[in-house]
Amino acid sequence: MFDRLEIRVLPPGPRFAAQVRFWVNGKDIVEEAVDEGGRGPYAADVLAAGRPSPLRATGEARRLELGEPDCTGGCCGSLTVVVQRFGEIVQWSDWEVPWAAHTAATYPPPEFHFDASQYDVEVARAKADPWWQMHP
Repeated sequence: MFDRLEIRVLPPGPRFAAQVRFWVNGKDIVEEAVDEGGRGPYAADVLAAGRPSPLRATGEARRLELGEPDCTGGCCGSLTVVVQRFGEIVQWSDWEVPWAAHTAATYPPPEFHFDASQYDVEVARAKADPWWQMHP
């Protein structure tokens, strides 16, 4: 059975621009691994029109930043994962969690395996919905 990815864009707030959150199997991965107050990457960085999203999965493994604690990734590190496509499977593995998250007794998320076509559709859907660009 495959894991299920949902990409959500949170509206901009007083401190941050619109940010992306990643829900896997109904759970907010950023909040689970980074803790409350953490943030995901800016929507403008991962969902910008006219260029490939860093969320895309290819046969080449690469590390992707999915979040950071409230104090920023430069302080305590970031939530990162290695993304790679293996035929019809997209794998998220080799997690790194922020240092501060370790003190909260949280652990890195497990390895996730997504159906590649569902994964591609979800990334395309998130990129195609530009509502967050309308809010400065």
